[in-house]
Amino acid sequence: MEWIIAGVIAALILWLILSYNRLVSLRQVTNQSWSDVDVQLKQRHDLVPNLVEVVKGYAAHERGTLEAVVAARNAAVSAKGPEAAGAAEGALNASLRQIFALAENYPDLKANANFLGLQNELSDLENKIAAARRFFNNAVSEYNAQRESVPAVVFANSFGFRERGFFELPEAEKAAVQVVPSVKF
Repeated sequence: MEWIIAGVIAALILWLILSYNRLVSLRQVTNQSWSDVDVQLKQRHDLVPNLVEVVKGYAAHERGTLEAVVAARNAAVSAKGPEAAGAAEGALNASLRQIFALAENYPDLKANANFLGLQNELSDLENKIAAARRFFNNAVSEYNAQRESVPAVVFANSFGFRERGFFELPEAEKAAVQVVPSVKF
């Protein structure tokens, strides 16, 4: 009988240790995936001043739009964590859309090789950011699910395993995505 009790206790301890180690592993994957998102965002933040400078040469009197882009970029650079970054990135995306809308009014700007190159690079970065965001959100989902599962739910909070937030689009961007353009020939 003693061996059975000792075996059950040993199995329980092993199960708790494995659960703890799994949480540590998932937390590391989540941290690493956020770092990947952060690297992509930094590349975009570094690209924005170049884009603003190119546009300044063609649309100098559009100062308000350019200042809004710079302010949104600065807010995005200083945002900490997925929740704050999501909101700041949404504002930056909106201001970048205004710059590209400006290009429609300035044919010389729209045809400028530097502008086109920056626009293509920004488009490529947006795709990379979307992929990194999906990977991060998947890692957060897996981590949160493990954290809320038995036996981890019993000890997760006491060992500092807090729920992680997703990197989500702000409500304004979600609404913009839902508007489907109509294509007519």
